[in-house]
Amino acid sequence: MIPRQAVTKAVAQLLATTTGKPVGQLTVPINPATGQAYPPPYTLLYPLDHTTDDETLGDAHRTAISVYQATLVSGPDPSRPGSHGTVEQVEWLTDKARSAVARAANGAPGYLHPLTIPGATCYRREATEVGATSDPNDAIISYVIRFRFYLDSAA
Repeated sequence: MIPRQAVTKAVAQLLATTTGKPVGQLTVPINPATGQAYPPPYTLLYPLDHTTDDETLGDAHRTAISVYQATLVSGPDPSRPGSHGTVEQVEWLTDKARSAVARAANGAPGYLHPLTIPGATCYRREATEVGATSDPNDAIISYVIRFRFYLDSAA
């Protein structure tokens, strides 16, 4: 069986690597050095479905399909009073996050960015863009991508 917690940690690390920005699991990411929330831009990661049944008679739960929602958040610059999130900033962040499913260059096998899950390998990745939202009251603009990862036990 592929543990969900290991997958979530790996997906959070993958998005932090591809965007270069902090990722919070279910909540705004916290800076461990200060104990305070990071200002935008950042990503909020929400675990959705985690299916472990491969629908075969001899199913040993060796496979899993994990689905995550990534909400990419653009916001005001804390050093500039009156600033707000921008479409350009959230689209830049979204493009970076989408590279989590990008294939390796020049037709090489595999993916551009590794997804390292102890005891499991990811053989297929998908991204579905759900769309953008905004809240003019707090100057936040966000964009949502749903990621689907197809996994197989390495053991």
